[in-house]
Amino acid sequence: MSKVKVILAIIVVILIALLLFTITSPILIIAEDTTEGSPGIDMAAKFTALGGFDWIYPGSSVNANGQTLHNVHQDSPDDPYGAARDIMEYSYQFSPHLIISVNPEAAEGIFGAGLIDNIRANDAYNGYSGSENVQGTMSRGDAVDTAMNSGTFNPIAIPTNILMGNIKFIFV
Repeated sequence: MSKVKVILAIIVVILIALLLFTITSPILIIAEDTTEGSPGIDMAAKFTALGGFDWIYPGSSVNANGQTLHNVHQDSPDDPYGAARDIMEYSYQFSPHLIISVNPEAAEGIFGAGLIDNIRANDAYNGYSGSENVQGTMSRGDAVDTAMNSGTFNPIAIPTNILMGNIKFIFV
């Protein structure tokens, strides 16, 4: 076998391994809000290619010390994303290797102006509880879904917001 064929075979195996890893490894997507002073995580979701989105309420996601995902920047200022990974391991038994951070500018650019206000309105006034789903109530994840589906989706804003730094990719 020639060296070129061996190199091509190795590249194909690596690409297949990366594809399988991407399909099966959960990604943590977090909505970071800096509009209320210090940064906080207002919403999160676990995403897998095969399973889709599973909404996570940051106030109910804790580590062994009781620190919440919502306050990782205040509780762990030196490594907030490592702390977020630890909270996911403790609360949900999965360890994300990639965290995607989306700020309000990116969210509104992608899903339309007023997205944050629509989420808050659904959460506070339209029967959504704002916490983990309690029997008979809706969760904040439902409020986010409703707000995202009522807006217009603009996929062109995704690469623009990545270049502007409004969407960040953090490997943990």
